[in-house]
Amino acid sequence: MLKKIVLLLLAIVLIGLFFHFNLHQLLTLEGLKGSMDQFTELRVHSPVLVIGGFFILYVLVTALALPGAAILTLAAGALFGLFEGFVIASFASSLGALSSFLVSRYLLRDSLKKRFPERLASIDEGIKKEGAFYLFTLRLVPIFPFFLINLLMGVTAIKAWTFYWVSQLGMLAGTFIFVNAGTQLAQIDSISNILSFNLILSFVLLGVFPLIAKGIVNMIKKRRVYSKWTKPAKFDRNMVVIGAGAGGLVTSYIAAAVKAKVTLIEAGEMGGDCLNYGCVPSKAIIKSAKIAEQIRNAHHYGLEDTTPQFSFKKVMERVHQVVADVAPHDSVERYTDLGVEVEKGYAKILDPWTVQISYEDGTTKKLTTRSIVIATGARPFVPPLPGIEETGYVTSDTLWNEFAKLEEAPKKLVVLGGGPIGSELAQSFARLGSNVTQIEMAERIMIKEDLEVSEFATESLKESGVNILTSHQALRCEIKDGKKFIIVKHNEEEIAIEYDQLLCAVGRSARLTGYGLEELGIETNRTIVTNEYLETLYPNIFAAGDIVGPYQFTHVAAHQGWYAAVNGLFGNLKKFKVDYRVIPWTTFIDPEVARVGINEDEAKQKGIDYEITRFDFEELDRAITDSATKGFIKVITPKGKDKILGVTIVSEHAGDLIAEFVLAMKHGLGLNKILGTIHSYPTWAEGNKYAAGEWKRNHAPQTVLNWLEKYHTWRRG
Repeated sequence: MLKKIVLLLLAIVLIGLFFHFNLHQLLTLEGLKGSMDQFTELRVHSPVLVIGGFFILYVLVTALALPGAAILTLAAGALFGLFEGFVIASFASSLGALSSFLVSRYLLRDSLKKRFPERLASIDEGIKKEGAFYLFTLRLVPIFPFFLINLLMGVTAIKAWTFYWVSQLGMLAGTFIFVNAGTQLAQIDSISNILSFNLILSFVLLGVFPLIAKGIVNMIKKRRVYSKWTKPAKFDRNMVVIGAGAGGLVTSYIAAAVKAKVTLIEAGEMGGDCLNYGCVPSKAIIKSAKIAEQIRNAHHYGLEDTTPQFSFKKVMERVHQVVADVAPHDSVERYTDLGVEVEKGYAKILDPWTVQISYEDGTTKKLTTRSIVIATGARPFVPPLPGIEETGYVTSDTLWNEFAKLEEAPKKLVVLGGGPIGSELAQSFARLGSNVTQIEMAERIMIKEDLEVSEFATESLKESGVNILTSHQALRCEIKDGKKFIIVKHNEEEIAIEYDQLLCAVGRSARLTGYGLEELGIETNRTIVTNEYLETLYPNIFAAGDIVGPYQFTHVAAHQGWYAAVNGLFGNLKKFKVDYRVIPWTTFIDPEVARVGINEDEAKQKGIDYEITRFDFEELDRAITDSATKGFIKVITPKGKDKILGVTIVSEHAGDLIAEFVLAMKHGLGLNKILGTIHSYPTWAEGNKYAAGEWKRNHAPQTVLNWLEKYHTWRRG
């Protein structure tokens, strides 16, 4: 901080001296003309001194953003001639710009990064991709203030070397014109003689040219991509969507809603993984397990503790019934009524406009389409452990059918994975009577949450009976004496853990094969590679949902589905970049863990000057009435501001409570707005308001309050 203050004071002193000695009077057209004879004579006697002094003066004037850079460029031509003046002015202006850029970066970037972390991160991302291109365009057009470009670029993440050489190159044309004009100084009456309207227009056109060129290059690239394919003269469909999970369903619905002719192709069950294997069945079993736990701990509610009596088979039957009850929402009939043509079959993309459908009876059909959306989702990843195929395993996809065959919950269940899916299912089956061991290779479960939340989740699962083994690496699976074992390594020691069932929950991998991606050359890297518009290599082929990432959430897949539909149907008129700024998610352990924005660990990693406001649910009346006081709300804001950067909620109904903060972040509402909103009493949602109240109390204006106290004392007499 001291160094920055010293540098700032030095700049102020130099600027003060510049005006104190009336140097600004010399850097006018009249001043330059009046002193030319003296400078010319001095140059004859001391050429090195004049060149060096001129160069340093030019660098200082541009570095300090002082008026007169244009006059100095004229002076370079008048004093040194076209070639020598051009070289001197070109390098001096670029070095001065670099100096101004570096000062701006040193003095301003860190503070702006702390105050506006998200906005600056977004700018930096754009600069990383196109920074040099846009800087070059700005340098070509002299109507953009020279000093302002230096200062603004200094607060971005563009590399100093890139800034220098692009500036040097971009200013060549303008520098040449001014230096050349300076060689005819006597004929110039004002700067407007140099920068005529026609000349400025020429520069503007020159600046716009790179943008036009970029468009032409993109068009050529597009033509090249499609060059080996024959485009149909007409199309059967406006859009074909592959996959009827959340992403595909939303995409096809949007397309039908705007009266496009759309076909949705699905080989498996409508509703995708979320309905049939993920969100819906897991939440159903979580509810049953929670009821069993409440019966087991009925004393919390003034009742007698009882061992829950239930049939595991009936619990699993209920899970399947819940799926069946929700299924009509995603059914063929419903989407047909909405205007979507649904085809049950296997899709393969033959060329950028043709999709082949293969049916179970061996027949096929080809459809031509303007655009294609791939939304084929992901499947559970099964680690390649030696012996795992021989010993057998289930995944979050297969356990529902496999466990439905059992009369009782698995006696010994090993859950491999400490993420949200593994944690949810480990707790549920422990509550339903299984002896559960959860194995996680990392040092803690739910590693994406901050340490406090991870520790809270660990204690919650342990209270439910889960044996959690962190920092344990799975090595192999074995069968000994008819019993199944998984061998793990911990502190260089191998440990054998017996199990009846092994549940693999170590993540999900995108479904990439069988759809013709390889033949089309569409790039994949664990997921399909797309741009910010969800376009693949081919601008008319899009991807949405788990197959593209970066978040494997049902609601994000649905979110992407809207963009895929709109860009696929109207991208020739207007394209929309996918907005990932405010993404919430919930882990449905008990108590739930919900989050939006950054957590405390991420705030530290990003170097944000933040503060935490916390509200504990033991203070909430409704939580007390429900005997569910465990948990908290943790809000991250910039120091001294009520802007919400991130929220983590640990409590019952956390997944519902987070919605208010999601809305606030999406629309730029701070904690003061939440505090000023009436919440029903007694409800869980009041916790959000009380969290906002905690922030307000921590930022109460003490000086004003002291004066108010004195005022009230005076009023009492």
